[in-house]
Amino acid sequence: MTKSVPKIFFLFLFAHLLIWVLVPSLTNLNLPLDTIEALAWGSNLDWGFNKHPPLSAFAVEIFYQIFGSQDWAYYLLSQIFVIIAFFAVYKLSEEIFNNKKLALLSVLFLEGIYFYNFTTPEFNVNVAQLPFWALTVYYTWRCIKYDKATDYVFLGLFAGLGILSKYLFIYLIVGIKLVFIYFIRKEKKIKSSHYFIAGPITLIVLLPHLIWLTENNYVTIFYGFQRTGGVGDFLDHLIYPLVFLGKQISLLIPFLLMSFFLIKKIKIKINFKDKKFIFLLFTTLAPIFLMLLTSMIMGVKIRTMWMTPFYLFVGTLIIYIFKLHIKLNKLKKFISVFIFLFLLSPFVYAYISISNDKKRTDYQGKAIAAEVERISQGGGYGKIQIIWGDEWYAGNLCYHLKSRPKCFIGQSNQYIQVKTEKFNGFNLMIEDLK
Repeated sequence: MTKSVPKIFFLFLFAHLLIWVLVPSLTNLNLPLDTIEALAWGSNLDWGFNKHPPLSAFAVEIFYQIFGSQDWAYYLLSQIFVIIAFFAVYKLSEEIFNNKKLALLSVLFLEGIYFYNFTTPEFNVNVAQLPFWALTVYYTWRCIKYDKATDYVFLGLFAGLGILSKYLFIYLIVGIKLVFIYFIRKEKKIKSSHYFIAGPITLIVLLPHLIWLTENNYVTIFYGFQRTGGVGDFLDHLIYPLVFLGKQISLLIPFLLMSFFLIKKIKIKINFKDKKFIFLLFTTLAPIFLMLLTSMIMGVKIRTMWMTPFYLFVGTLIIYIFKLHIKLNKLKKFISVFIFLFLLSPFVYAYISISNDKKRTDYQGKAIAAEVERISQGGGYGKIQIIWGDEWYAGNLCYHLKSRPKCFIGQSNQYIQVKTEKFNGFNLMIEDLK
C-alpha cells in the first residue's frame, strides 16, 4: 500500500485538475469577474495596479500569449496553481510524518475546504497565493531542518512572489518570522549565516513593485484599507471578529466531518517542546490568529475569500496532533466522505451554473465584442487599440477582441471609450450592444 501512495496522490491531482477545468469550461459562458480583471491588467502590464500587486496579471498574460481567448486555459491556469500547492503540502507532510499515507491524508483533507475546490475556477489574487504560500512554508521547514543556502534562496524567492500575489501574504511572513525566532533563540538549531540570505532575495524580487508603489502614491495599500471598511466604530471591534469566526467555522464544517471519520479518539496531548508541532502552529494557526487580531484591534471586516491560502496546512496540523488516534487500516468511512465531497463540489458548481442564468459567467462577452468589432470596421475606424471603462465591461472587450487592445480601468458605469488606429475615440454603451 505504501508504495502505491504516490500513484494515488498523482491520480488525485490529475482528477482534481481535470474536473475543475472541465466543469466550469462546460457550464460557464464567460470567465468570472476576477479573471477578467486580471486579464485587463495583463493587457497593459505594469509592476502594480490599482487594487493589487502584479503577479496574477503576469500569470494570465503568459497564458493569453499562448492560448489567446480560450476560457478553458484560465481554468487550467488556476488549477495548476492549486495542484502545485497540493504538491508542496504533500512534500512537507511527508517530511513531518515520515509516512506517505499520512502525507496523502493531509492533502485529501483539503477537499473538505471549499477554498480548494468550489472557488478555484476563478483565477484571482487569492488563488495566485496558493503555490507560493505552500512552497514558502515547505522551504522554511527545509531551512530549519537542513540549513542549506539553496533552501534559503528558494524561501526568499517564494516569499517575494507570494507578496507580489497579494499583500496579505505578509501574515504568513510574520508566522515564519516567529518560527525562526523560536528555533534560533529557544532551540538554538540555526547558527549558520544562511539565515540572512532569504530577506535580501525577497527584497530584490519586490524591488520593481516597491518602486512602482512609491511612484503611484501607494494606491494598492489605500485600496486594501478601503476594502476593510476603514477603522470601525466601537462595536465593530467586537462584531466583526465574531462574524469572522462564525464564517470560518461554518466553512470548515465539511473538514470537521472528515476529521470525525478519521480520528477514532479525541484525546489531545500537546508537547510545546515538540519542534514539529511548534512549526505547524506558527505557520498555520498564527496567520489566522493575526487576521482575527487585526479585525479586533482595527474593527474592520475580514472578507471570507481573503482566507483562501490560510488553511493549506490545517490538515497536516490536525493529523499531527491526533496521529496516535488514526488507524490507517480503517479508513473506509473517511475515504467514503472524501469521495462524496470530491464529487459533490463540482456537481453543485455545475448545478448552480446551469440553473442560474443571471450570473456574471452568463455574460455574452464574446458576442458583444463581435458587435463592437463590427461597428469599428463598419465605421472605417480601423483596428481597436485602447479601451477605457470598468473592469467588467472594458475587461471583457479587451479579452474577447481579436486585436487585444490595452485596457485602462477607470469608469464605473456601462459606458466605454474606444480608441482606434484611425479615430481618437468614440463612446459606446454596453446595454445598447446586447
